Amino acid sequence: MSSRVGRKPIEVPKSVEIADKNGLITIKGKLGELTRQIDARIKLVTAASGELLLEAIGELTTELNSLMGTTRALLNNMVQGVHQGFQRKLLLVGVGYRCQVQGSMLQMNLGFSHPIQFAIPEGIKIETPSQTELVVSGVDKCLVGQVAADIRSYRPPEPYKGKGVRYSDEVVVIKETKK
Repeated sequence: MSSRVGRKPIEVPKSVEIADKNGLITIKGKLGELTRQIDARIKLVTAASGELLLEAIGELTTELNSLMGTTRALLNNMVQGVHQGFQRKLLLVGVGYRCQVQGSMLQMNLGFSHPIQFAIPEGIKIETPSQTELVVSGVDKCLVGQVAADIRSYRPPEPYKGKGVRYSDEVVVIKETKK
């Protein structure tokens, strides 16, 4: 029995190039380049239709089975990232909460006595369409999600008024106050 996710082919668009050097996978696309080392027990095979397939080298164990599924998901995210990119939208909810990008720093006023300075990492682009919303975008899905989570962690939404930094698709359940 093999991994359901690991067996699925990875569709590679025409504009994306993939190079494999002894398990070091480099994926280049119009938005950038990503590199990842994969396990030596997994081999990458290019199908005639231009799709990528993963094959296990040797005996298929439970560990290798789950590793194939994870590797396939990571490679698929890399292909999508260099082709389309990823983005995460955050909203600032609260009186006086605002943000702005100044060079390579994101400055946020979140109700503290001082503004928060957040250094924007390499490979991440942050835009502020308005003072209360910001869009984190980049080619690496893990990095985009981590940066968005780091920004949100400065002031997560509180359950009584819903004030704080939240994802645009996040639903904050408001609690009833004591009476």
